[in-house]
Amino acid sequence: MKKIIFLIAIFFFTCTAVQAAEGLISKTSNHSVKETMDTFEKIVRAKGFNVAARVDHTAAAKASGLTLLPTEVLIFGNPKLGTLLMQSTQTIGIDLPLKVLVWENVKGVVTLQYNDPVWLSKRHGIADREKAFAKMSGALAKFSDAAVK
Repeated sequence: MKKIIFLIAIFFFTCTAVQAAEGLISKTSNHSVKETMDTFEKIVRAKGFNVAARVDHTAAAKASGLTLLPTEVLIFGNPKLGTLLMQSTQTIGIDLPLKVLVWENVKGVVTLQYNDPVWLSKRHGIADREKAFAKMSGALAKFSDAAVK
């Protein structure tokens, strides 16, 4: 009986771990969290995107008396493109503006992550904006590649 419970627990843990990563694109950076995010932010601003916020989770943790390895989120978007997507299905507004997460693990590896736009289209059932999602995918790939190299 204990073996069955153990196997069920492993199954649910594995499913949860897989679901948590679904739709995420991850890239390892050759730079610190700050350098990676600075570069990414500079690129999106130069391309005319609006930056809504840059969240330093590490600073927030410190202000709360806690510790957290370097972790930052950039919230940014293009209202012309985002509005088209929301005209198709307003629920995508929960995932817009776009977000990029850059964080460092205990081994010092820095990772940049973002939601795959194709996954977002499937999540929200948007089938009439393939060109918009392709444009988003291409831009995010270019911007993130430049930030991590």
